[in-house]
Amino acid sequence: MTVNMVTVVGGGLAGSECALQLARRGVRVRLFEMRPRVSSPAHHTANLAELVCSNSFKATRLDSAAGLLKEELRRMGSCLLSCAEKASVPAGGALAVDREQFSREVEQLVAQQEGIEVIREEVTDIPEGRVVIAAGPLASPALSARLHDLVGGDSLAFFDAAAPIVDAATLDRDVLFSQSRYGEAGEGDYLNAPLNREEYESFIDALVHAERVVLKDFEGGDLFQACQPAEEVARTGKDAIRFGAMKPVGLTDPRTGRRPWAAVQLRAENAERTAYNLVGFQTNLTFPEQRRVFRMIPGLENAEFFRYGVMHRNTFVDAPHVLDCTFAVPGTTVRLAGQITGTEGYMEAVASGLLAALNTWADLAGTPAVSLPRTGALGSLVAYATDPETVGYQPMHVNFGLVPPLEDAKRRGKRERYAAYADRALKDLDSYLQARADLFHV
Repeated sequence: MTVNMVTVVGGGLAGSECALQLARRGVRVRLFEMRPRVSSPAHHTANLAELVCSNSFKATRLDSAAGLLKEELRRMGSCLLSCAEKASVPAGGALAVDREQFSREVEQLVAQQEGIEVIREEVTDIPEGRVVIAAGPLASPALSARLHDLVGGDSLAFFDAAAPIVDAATLDRDVLFSQSRYGEAGEGDYLNAPLNREEYESFIDALVHAERVVLKDFEGGDLFQACQPAEEVARTGKDAIRFGAMKPVGLTDPRTGRRPWAAVQLRAENAERTAYNLVGFQTNLTFPEQRRVFRMIPGLENAEFFRYGVMHRNTFVDAPHVLDCTFAVPGTTVRLAGQITGTEGYMEAVASGLLAALNTWADLAGTPAVSLPRTGALGSLVAYATDPETVGYQPMHVNFGLVPPLEDAKRRGKRERYAAYADRALKDLDSYLQARADLFHV
């Protein structure tokens, strides 16, 4: 093995981005992906960068942390962000993708990139030489065990849940109406299923009492808050979902001319709009119960399911206490990337793959590691995830709660404050990119 060779384990979002970025910098890459020889409880294909949960990459507005992260990635030259934009489907103010087209775009990019060898084998031990482990939150048991031995400390686990996907042709369009919240009726990117109070209360009662898949090895505290199954949210109070995923604000039912008591939103899964997912309804119900309960939603009485909701184990390491500021294991040539580091979210995984590539390249070139400004969405997330003072580490998305506050924050409204955060972040990032042209200009 030459010095200019890096092994990347995992062909998901982080691994694919990492491989592409390294290869573009002249580094030879062996990209290992165990599928299709070995699959995971959540994957359905052998495709690189398969999306196993939602098809949404979240908001695009600059005054949101998710939108700011995308702009930061765009300026840093992310490969997978461009793939996502090519595969986008209408989703209001969010970047959602046709998941099959997105995977095809990534696979094509990897296949065309000189210097990447894709190896379809399961990795059961830590490879020699420089390695980036981007095996995701569903790394195989053998690799997870070796990784735990390597990092020491506590390896944590939680459960993640995915929402059902339904056949658009089986939905009742006389009941469902098209509208984004606060948008003009008939012109929105979402389908909305309106419920009156009686329908809502019957649905919640059925959801709470439906049969769940038996889980033998976790307690409720292991559930990541952002991916709580809908039935678990409903158990916290009869109106909990009505103020969350089913909030009807900004919606008008054209049949009544009024705001419904509650509403289920459905988001397109593909450009053809032949499939929709139930937004916010990740679930741990059994498949027969999903059919029964979700068909209680007006307009979904005859819905056919392309994919039922599933719940699966996600694992991550205690990054602040076992990894350095570049997500490397101290004293080794092994670096981690993606959700296994506890940075939770699709674009966050892409970003960590990009950083893993840049820092690995910096190691090879003998130049300083990446040290992004803490004022940015990504810089603040990395700082949080690698700060030894972080206690009770849990998976974290980018959010403005992680960035240093503005001096006059209390005098600004939320939207104005977030816009100011974004403006400051991009100015700081541009200055940093200019100073580190050795890393970012390919």
